[in-house]
Amino acid sequence: MFKGIYNGKQHHVSDIAAVLSRAWSAGVDRIIVTGGSLEESKEALAIAETDARLFCTVGVHPTRCNEFDESGDPEKHFQELLSLAKVGVEKGKVVAIGECGLDYDRLHFCPSDIQKKYFDKQFELAYLVKLPMFLHMRAAANDFCDILERNKDRFSGGVAHSFTGSAEDCDKLLLFSNLFIGVNGCSLKTAENLEVVKGIPVERMMVETDSPYCEIKNTHAGVNFVKSLWPSKKKEKYDQGCIVKGRNEPCLVRGQMLCGCYQGKGSWPAVSDHVNSWIDEFPCALNRKRKQKRHIG
Repeated sequence: MFKGIYNGKQHHVSDIAAVLSRAWSAGVDRIIVTGGSLEESKEALAIAETDARLFCTVGVHPTRCNEFDESGDPEKHFQELLSLAKVGVEKGKVVAIGECGLDYDRLHFCPSDIQKKYFDKQFELAYLVKLPMFLHMRAAANDFCDILERNKDRFSGGVAHSFTGSAEDCDKLLLFSNLFIGVNGCSLKTAENLEVVKGIPVERMMVETDSPYCEIKNTHAGVNFVKSLWPSKKKEKYDQGCIVKGRNEPCLVRGQMLCGCYQGKGSWPAVSDHVNSWIDEFPCALNRKRKQKRHIG
């Protein structure tokens, strides 16, 4: 979408430069580009090398874990991920392993047994390159925590991003002292979501956009707490000076930050006074069709 392509149709020119410019002007000072497969991780590293403020991850998203077996040689596929991660670490660009984890909401993309097998395997990847992990959990808290517990000696830390689980799920994650919980627009959809976010200690919370997805929509309960607004226009009426309506951007992390922390902390000034710079992340497949991409976040 940051190349102007929506559902396979070109609606406007590529505006990656404008997206990044808005991010920097909004106070974002670093962005992590997320890899969701071997090929995407290669692309993420290439993008990260274009700007000193861009970094990336290397890993395979749970809905993409079929790629290990489909490669014909799962171990070779793993070694390619490892080699890529090592190169990226040497360049100072790869900062985490992921996005990896479990997604039981979208088993039509990849069955649970395959997801579990290669989620477990990617702890080895993180251990070998001594990096934290960028994690994904959807409707899979029990198995997710079991695998995390089993690999705790190989887990140096990480974040369970785009959290949408229950209060019980949140409590399970908080039992891991080196695990943070990531919050974005998808975490703030309903009044129930907001109550769950209130239970996340601010010191254990990380705020993200997961752009171009997971924006705080007008129908979301969290919109009532957003204090930062940017002008927007529909993609059909593209204006480089505006964000595209319905497409999330890193510059919007400030609104999501204040919304998430307000729910957890209960005081706008106490939060905003401590926040001067921002780290955001977004998926690296900038021109994939939306229908294909929805399983990334």
